[in-house]
Amino acid sequence: MQSQSTVDISKRKLLSSLAHGSIFFSGLVVSIGVPIAILAISDDPVVKENAKEAINFHFNVWLYGLILVPLSFITFGLAGGIWWLVHWGLTIWAIIHCLNVSEQPFRYPFIFRPL
Repeated sequence: MQSQSTVDISKRKLLSSLAHGSIFFSGLVVSIGVPIAILAISDDPVVKENAKEAINFHFNVWLYGLILVPLSFITFGLAGGIWWLVHWGLTIWAIIHCLNVSEQPFRYPFIFRPL
């Protein structure tokens, strides 16, 4: 495990934010490749935890999307619109957390964590 003094804080902030921010491109299935690549190349335990959490969040966004997109036809787009706002809001919260509290990984509330 690395000591706090040997960790590059700006690199940690960048990689953690990038892992969470990749969800903005979730319409592209390849967006999950960003946190997977970060998980594979990073030695920083906080960055690795943020990458795992981002991967789990991708899975949740896709799962809820599969459920809510059909409901959007019944609710005239309301169900999908609310989920879109929630998942973007949670992502923005995660990025802000990573930039301000770099020593602690972000944990999304109310998601399934298969990884």
